[in-house]
Amino acid sequence: MPISAEELLSIVQQHWRSDHEFDDKLERSPELKRFHAVWKQALKRHEQWCELMDELRAALPYLNIGDATATCDSSFKCIVYTNREPVSSDPQEGGARSRRWTVVGCLSVLAPVYTVYGVQYDYKGREVRGAARVFFEPLPAQMQALAQVVARKIESRYGAEALPRKIAETQVPLIVHRKEPPETTLFHALFTPEPENLPL
Repeated sequence: MPISAEELLSIVQQHWRSDHEFDDKLERSPELKRFHAVWKQALKRHEQWCELMDELRAALPYLNIGDATATCDSSFKCIVYTNREPVSSDPQEGGARSRRWTVVGCLSVLAPVYTVYGVQYDYKGREVRGAARVFFEPLPAQMQALAQVVARKIESRYGAEALPRKIAETQVPLIVHRKEPPETTLFHALFTPEPENLPL
């Protein structure tokens, strides 16, 4: 039976706070202690996550694939980068423009769920131009096939279930780094509060 939003809220409340009580204290909050304990156990399985990267490299040999796991987030994170593709240029702007699509797979360390999302980067010359655009399901056509490969690999290796977007967008009364209510969602608490923040 799929995990419910209520069950997930109960889980994330054990690892994120709803107040700033411990912000200026040297002492760690009980939630942070539990969060660190979860990561301590999860890192013992990091080699398995690296094996997933190897499987993705074998399945997608023409693309760049990397591990973007950060223990400040609540998930293991893999990234599939497409090659940059030229896009039409505005002659008045000058400089060649290109676009890169990135597919990100996240496996929560707090609950047996995963998500796959996409990020679009636009370049002018070698520099990223403007803010990255984040896409959730349904993903743009350019990302769908890659997202399916990543999702299948995570499901087959870990038996995790995809977190439906409707549940992922459930607001939670918690503070996850700089995300505060009413902006904080289950997605932020289970995976990352900054989905666009990726190594390029």
